[in-house]
Amino acid sequence: MASTDATIPSSARIYDYLLGGHRNYAVDREAAELFLKAFPNARQSARATRGFALRAARWMAEQGITQFLDIGSGLPTEPNVHEVVRQVHPGARIVYVDNDAIVIAEGQALRDEPGVITVEGDLRRPADILTNPNVTGLLDLSQPLGVLTVAIWHFMPDTALEQAQTELRKGLPPGSYLALSHGCLDTTPAATIRAAEALYKQTTNPLTARTRAQIAALMDGYTLVEPGLVGLHEWRPRHGDPYPEQSGEALACVGILRST
Repeated sequence: MASTDATIPSSARIYDYLLGGHRNYAVDREAAELFLKAFPNARQSARATRGFALRAARWMAEQGITQFLDIGSGLPTEPNVHEVVRQVHPGARIVYVDNDAIVIAEGQALRDEPGVITVEGDLRRPADILTNPNVTGLLDLSQPLGVLTVAIWHFMPDTALEQAQTELRKGLPPGSYLALSHGCLDTTPAATIRAAEALYKQTTNPLTARTRAQIAALMDGYTLVEPGLVGLHEWRPRHGDPYPEQSGEALACVGILRST
């Protein structure tokens, strides 16, 4: 079930606060401010994460993708993914997925419109998302999708990782695109990792940073597009893009699902 406890810090609301949003509570702001003392680059990292998500979505739309699944979508943030991809394909269809009840309510109230819906779901159970009648009613799962899993895999415990990766891969049609970003042990100071882990232990989503090799393994079955697995800001930046900040604490990539 989706989380509804507003007395516990939420990873989605902390992210919203770091982006400069206002859909968060005092408990989220207090947790984030403590984190900022240990990791002063946290705001920049959050903005770089958002920048990658928007660039990846736009690029997938430019490759001809007209239907999108944004898993772990978080709170509505300007610009939203559907606004970016609809600049390329005005009729693009988007499903936002999250397991936070407040995120779901905000998304349905502020972001949903014809061809855009917000549903409850969890990356730990991709099959439940892909068989949700609201999802299958909007998206044609026999045709390639653009799937965003940005800053979400590192909230998944090791015990659930392989099954989720396999289930998602098997549930998508070949030719689908998968975008991901993930906190990286190899590019982040140990003190920052410890601060991040301490912060997210307070939330409903404990964090597990992983090595470059472990992150790369999440793309098994996909062919990475250029420039491969790189820092957030290094993935196809363009002059004038929103959220152009640089951050080396996470790696990002996009891959195309190969035929089996």
